[in-house]
Amino acid sequence: MSETEIPQSDRLGDYPHPREVAGFQGQAEAERALFDAFMSGRMQHAWLLTGPKGIGKATLAYRMARFVLHYGTPEKARAAGASDLSVPIDSTAFNQIAAGSHPNLITVRRPWDEKAKKLKTVITVDEVRRIAHFFELTTTERGAWRVVVIDSADEMNTNAANALLKALEEPPPNGLFLVLSHQPGRLLPTIRSRCRTLRMTPLGTEDIAAMIADAEREAEAREGESRKKTTATPDSERLQLAHLSEGSVGRALSIAGSGGLALYRELASLLVQLPRPDIAALHAFADKAGKRGADDTYETMIELLTHWLQRLVRAGAGLDPGPDIVEGEGAAMRRLAAGGSLDRWVEVWEKISQTTARGEALNTDRKLVILNVFSMLEAVASERAGA
Repeated sequence: MSETEIPQSDRLGDYPHPREVAGFQGQAEAERALFDAFMSGRMQHAWLLTGPKGIGKATLAYRMARFVLHYGTPEKARAAGASDLSVPIDSTAFNQIAAGSHPNLITVRRPWDEKAKKLKTVITVDEVRRIAHFFELTTTERGAWRVVVIDSADEMNTNAANALLKALEEPPPNGLFLVLSHQPGRLLPTIRSRCRTLRMTPLGTEDIAAMIADAEREAEAREGESRKKTTATPDSERLQLAHLSEGSVGRALSIAGSGGLALYRELASLLVQLPRPDIAALHAFADKAGKRGADDTYETMIELLTHWLQRLVRAGAGLDPGPDIVEGEGAAMRRLAAGGSLDRWVEVWEKISQTTARGEALNTDRKLVILNVFSMLEAVASERAGA
C-alpha cells in the first residue's frame, strides 16, 4: 500500500483533505488573529485551536502553515500585499502541502497499523517523538519556518501528551506548533499554558451550505467529470444538511457522504409517530440501519437520533428546535415535551447512549439495539400521552 493509499484519520471520505482546501470562510476572527500575530513580528510559537469538531480548525491550521512557509517574514508578506492567510494556489508551498510533501511541515495524527490493517485508536508517543527528529533536520533555507500540525491533541495517549509537553517547552527558533483540540479541557493544563488559545465557534447554516458546495466541486475536480452527476447536492438539501450539522461542516459532509439525509427522513418519520410508530416501518428501518457491514449507517443513525432528542429538549425548554426537515417534526417535539419535566427525556437520552455503547462492546445484534432504543422512547412518549 502506497503512502497515498493509506487511510488517514484526518480525511473525511472522498472529500478534499483540509490541506488541499484553498477557500476558507466562517472563521474570519480566528484567521485575523493568526494573520495579525504573524504580521506583528511577534508570532507565538504554539497555538491551540479549539472548538467543536468539523468547524474548520484543520483547514485554518494548514492555511496558516502555507502562509508562513510561503512568505517566511512579515516584510515579504507586506511587499506582496497580503491581507489574509491566502497564498497563490500555484505556489510551491500550496502544492507541496496539498501533496503532503513539504519538507518543513509535519502532521501528527493517529497512525495506520499495518499489521492490524486499521487506524490506531490513539496518537502514540512514537508519533510525537517524530517532532524532535523533524526539528533536528537542516532546513534548505536559513531561518526558514518549520511547522507542526497536531490533529488532534485529544487523541494522544498519556505518554504522547508528555512528549508533546517536552517539545513545547523547548521550541526551536522559527518553530510553529498548531495544536487542534475539540475538548481542550481534557488536555494537560501545562500543554494549554504553553499555547495561545484560539477559540473557534460553530459555523452558520449559510456558510456550511456554501462549504458543502465547495467541497463537492473540489472532489469532482479531483476525480473527474464522471463524479458530477452523482455528487452534486441540491441547494435545499445542503441547507437541510447544514441544519443537522450543529455548526460543523465536517459533520454535514459526514452525514451527506453516508446517505444520512435520507436516513434522517426515515428516522424522523418514525419519531413523529411516537408513542406508536408504524411497526412494519420500524422493523424495515432497523433491518437497514442495523445490518452487518453498515457501520457508517448505524453510527450516523445514532448521531441523528441524539440530535433529534436534543432538539426535543430545546423545544420543551421553549427554544426554537430549528426548521422541520420532515413535516410535523417541531409540533411532535413540542407535543412529546409537554406535560411534565424534561428530566425523563434527558434520562432516556443518557440511557440510549449507554445502551448503544454496551451493544457495541458486547457485539449485540444492532437491529435488537435499535428496537430496544425505540422501546425506551415509546415508554416515555406513552407517559406523556397518558397511555
